[in-house]
Amino acid sequence: MFVDKAKIKIKSGKGGNGAVAFHREKYVAAGGPDGGDGGNGGSVILTPDPNMSTLMDFRYKRKYAADNGEDGSGKKCSGKNGADLVIRVPVGTVVRDAATNAVMADLSGTESFTAARGGSGGWGNARFATSTRQAPRFAKAGLPGVEREIVLELKLLADVGLVGFPNVGKSTLLAAVSNAHPKIADYHFTTLFPNLGVVRARDGSSAVWADIPGLIEGASEGAGLGHDFLRHVDRCRLLVHVVDASGCEERDSVQDYETINAELHTYSEALAARPQIVAANKCDQADPELVSRLEQYVTGKGVPFFRISAAAHMGLDELVTAVSHKLGSLPPIAPFRAEYVEPEPDLGSDEPQIERDGGVWRVDGGWVDRLVANVNFSDYESRMYFDRTLRARGLFKELEARGVAEGDTISVCGMEFEYKK
Repeated sequence: MFVDKAKIKIKSGKGGNGAVAFHREKYVAAGGPDGGDGGNGGSVILTPDPNMSTLMDFRYKRKYAADNGEDGSGKKCSGKNGADLVIRVPVGTVVRDAATNAVMADLSGTESFTAARGGSGGWGNARFATSTRQAPRFAKAGLPGVEREIVLELKLLADVGLVGFPNVGKSTLLAAVSNAHPKIADYHFTTLFPNLGVVRARDGSSAVWADIPGLIEGASEGAGLGHDFLRHVDRCRLLVHVVDASGCEERDSVQDYETINAELHTYSEALAARPQIVAANKCDQADPELVSRLEQYVTGKGVPFFRISAAAHMGLDELVTAVSHKLGSLPPIAPFRAEYVEPEPDLGSDEPQIERDGGVWRVDGGWVDRLVANVNFSDYESRMYFDRTLRARGLFKELEARGVAEGDTISVCGMEFEYKK
C-alpha cells in the first residue's frame, strides 16, 4: 500500500536528576559533596532512507519516544545519557508541525533532522559547593523532553510530472518511454498511487518521470484523487500535460487543458507557473481538425505541442528529446524552506496559577513547579532558598495584593505552608 502522509506523536527523553551525595571515606575528614549530574535525555532524529518509498511504517505505529537520561549518583558519577531515537523516512519527506502546519524540515538530501531535542540533565550538589556553602543538600532536576505532533508528507523526487485527466494515457505513456509497469486499463482512476519511471533520451541523459493520478475538476479541493497526490508534482521541474485529443471521452480537449491548469493554479501559483509541454495523446484515433484546433490554441499560449500516441509509440522519441532538452535549461527545484520557529526554552518567565479555595491559597504551574522540583525540603538551607526565591519573584506580593492574611494556608504544588509576613 502506498502511504504518502502520516501524523505521528514524538517525545524526546527527560534529563536525569542531579544527585545529592557526600563523600564518605575512612581517614578522609569532611569529604564534601560529590553528587553527580544527571544524563541528557535522548533526542528524536529523522533521517532520510533511500531504500524507503512510502510512509507505510507510520500507518499503525503513531507514538515514538526516546529514552530518558539516568539520574546522577555519588562519587561525582554522571548519569547515562538517554539513547537517541532515529526514525527512518523516505527521501523527499517534508516534516511539518501539526499545530501550525509550518515546515520544519525538507528531507530531500542526506542530512538528518532533530525533530525533538532531549532535555538537559540536572546538576548534582557538587556543582553548588562554594566557600560559604560547603555542604549543599540540594541538586537540580533534569529538564523535561519535548513532546509534539508532526506531519510527514512524502513528495516524490521526480524531474517530470505527467498531469491530465483520468484515462488520457499517462500510465501508457510512462510504460512506453520507461521500464515502469503501471496498471493500465480502460476505466477512470486505474492508477491509485504515483508511479515513477526512468526515461533515457538519445543523447544519453536520463530523467525521472512521475505519473500523477486522479486529477479532475475540483481536485485542488478534494475531488477525485488529486487533492491527495497533487503534492507529488511540487518537486517536478517540468510538467508534461497529457491531453486526450481523440475526444473518446466526449469532452472538449481545449476545455480539458484549461480545467487542469486551473486546478494547478488553485493548488499552487508556483506550480501553475512551472514550464509545460503539451502531449496530445491518441492522435492515431483523433479527428485531424480537433487536433489542429487544440494545437493552435496551445501554441498560441507559447507552450510546446507534440502529437503522440502512447499505445502506437508514435511521436515518443520527439517528445522525450524535447523534454530532455528543456530539462537541461531548467534549474533544480529548491527544497522547501523551514518556516517553523522553535519556541524559546522556558526559563521560568511563565507565571503560576493562583486560586483561592476557601481558606487555602493554591499556587500551581509555571516556574513554581520547576522550583519545587529543585528543592530538598528536608534540608533547612534548601527551604530558605525556596523562601527567598518566592519572595524575589514577587509571589508573596501578589498574594498580599489578592488579600492573603496572616495565618492563611498556602498550598504550593500540593505542599501546605502557613503564611507569615
